[in-house]
Amino acid sequence: MRITLLQTDIVWENKQVNMLRLRERLEALSGKTKIVVLPETFSTGFSMASEQLAEPVSGDTIATLLRWASELDLALAGSYISCNEQRTVFYNRAFFLTPEGRAYFCDKRHLFRMGRESLYFTAGNERRIITYRGWNILLQVCYDLRFPVWSRNVDGEYDLLIYVANWPSSRRRVWDVLLQARALENMVYVCGVNRIGTDGEGLAHNGGSVIYSPKGDLLASVPDDIEGVATADISLSDLQTFRAKFPAWRDADEFRLFR
Repeated sequence: MRITLLQTDIVWENKQVNMLRLRERLEALSGKTKIVVLPETFSTGFSMASEQLAEPVSGDTIATLLRWASELDLALAGSYISCNEQRTVFYNRAFFLTPEGRAYFCDKRHLFRMGRESLYFTAGNERRIITYRGWNILLQVCYDLRFPVWSRNVDGEYDLLIYVANWPSSRRRVWDVLLQARALENMVYVCGVNRIGTDGEGLAHNGGSVIYSPKGDLLASVPDDIEGVATADISLSDLQTFRAKFPAWRDADEFRLFR
């Protein structure tokens, strides 16, 4: 499977401009990759203006992305500011959209306390594993990275872990260390995509978008502070061979989450 990181700046709270810019970038990737991963809240930035910016999954943003996925033969992953159909509950909603028209969603579990995210969004309570072209994929959002129980790979239930983020440069070391740790401890490929640029709250972001192998090897990265892409080929057969030869997952402790 070929997967591409799309590291971008985000124009604050401007869906139209961000969508136009994304279309140009996706056209350039058509035929060159199978999955394109976008940053968290790719169309607005990490804004707390949820009531003004949110759309249900039936809205224009998802409809447009599904159409582009079909036209360009690309699966798309990212997150956006979403809501229920009644516009009464708001989510930082991750999506995985396929060229065949399938749409998968899960909501950010860990809302960023220091940014008061919980005042404007509702936390997700479902850890959904997506099956796509033989791969089992777990999709998580930004602050979820700090909580390893939420990404625990029980009995090899997933193969690829994707994090989409607006992770500030002031805490960049945490992003770098934990992405590699998640690959090693879960014996999976890990893809992390972060934005660059300064957001509407004055927070600076410098990227660090990467793909790690299940052995913690760096397979692809986008240079800091630039808009760009990086692509890697990942192998399900190589992953399965590694898990068979080094079955550390068989010795994992058993425990359950109760809420």
